Amino acid sequence: MDKKEIQELKKFACEIRIGTVEAIKSRGFGHIGGTLSMADTLAVLYKKIMNYDAKDPRKDDRDKLVCSKGHAGPAVYATLALCGFFPYEELKTLNQPHTKLPSHCDKKLAGIDATTGSLGQGTSQAVGIALADKLQGRKCQTFLVVGDGELNEGQCWEAAMFTAGKKLNNLVWIIDWNKKQLDGTLDEILPAFDFVEKFKAFGFDAQLVKGNDVEALYEALSAPAGDKPKAIILDNVKGSGVKAVEETVANHSMQPEPEVFDQWLDALHADLEQIEKEA
Repeated sequence: MDKKEIQELKKFACEIRIGTVEAIKSRGFGHIGGTLSMADTLAVLYKKIMNYDAKDPRKDDRDKLVCSKGHAGPAVYATLALCGFFPYEELKTLNQPHTKLPSHCDKKLAGIDATTGSLGQGTSQAVGIALADKLQGRKCQTFLVVGDGELNEGQCWEAAMFTAGKKLNNLVWIIDWNKKQLDGTLDEILPAFDFVEKFKAFGFDAQLVKGNDVEALYEALSAPAGDKPKAIILDNVKGSGVKAVEETVANHSMQPEPEVFDQWLDALHADLEQIEKEA
């Protein structure tokens, strides 16, 4: 990619973060940490990698996204709104009565390919989707986003074993290794050891990528599929892109005052302005 393309991805990631914070601000609380950390990956997927049509969101040969860490729904919603799946202003109905945007991903919304939230279950859904596409001869991919704490669920490893065992090279696992989960760090709750070596042992082509490096993300996600399925481990920071959230210890879910949300948005808009100047 050239510099212009890199700046476009950085801009899109910043816009996703702005949409995410605006959505969560409208409700007053939400899963801010693990949504912000996914913005760069979503920017690369939806701007450069995935085949989709916002006007025909259920077409059979589309690429699919399964966000198994369903609490990152606000980031996915912001991405879809920016891509034209629904009006941007609807982000401010997040988790409100009669909304199309519950706090966790819901398939009733066009552009969402799997309802998730009960951790671990999205991995099995993604395996089923990828297997069905393979059996139908469709030339499309499924991208599965999994939380690092979510991998405490044994169901995830059953799905990983099936993915490799059935050579589902049309399924890409993306692990958000932000080192935290609901009530502590991974090391405090249950040490994860080496995710790259774990997935290699299961039969994956696994690699570690900086979670906020759009160029490295593009290279990893765009690499041609081999015989083995891919696992991309994101070396990430929970709350990435908003320094105040990054520096908050308990940042899985937060309920700040409205003026704090405004401070985060001011910082993001300043970042966006700087990116546009450098483009």
